[in-house]
Amino acid sequence: MNKSKMILWSAVADAASIVIFVAIGRKNHDEGEAASGIFRVAAPFLLALLAGWVIARAWKEPLSQKSGVLISLTTIVLGMVLRKIVFDDGTATAFIIVATVFLGTFFNGWRLLARTRLARSN
Repeated sequence: MNKSKMILWSAVADAASIVIFVAIGRKNHDEGEAASGIFRVAAPFLLALLAGWVIARAWKEPLSQKSGVLISLTTIVLGMVLRKIVFDDGTATAFIIVATVFLGTFFNGWRLLARTRLARSN
């Protein structure tokens, strides 16, 4: 896979991780599955994801563990700050824990699987 495609698929996988997290959370809390509701809840995390990509300079090594960790930390911390201050939504401790575990696992997990698959194909 060429570098441009790898960057694109990496960004899509990260954004999809956030959307999946939000969709599962909304379903579990009976808040509906409307796209507008999902986007409203996902928005602070998607904005934070963008910042995480910039901070990690993830386009240079989108599959690296370093990128995954920096993107995870930035997305969680900045996402929660934006959610609370800008979007005026809750940041209960349980929500922070669940978001940290889910997003940290997904952001780093898919990268580990991709690196493993690439190593096997080479």
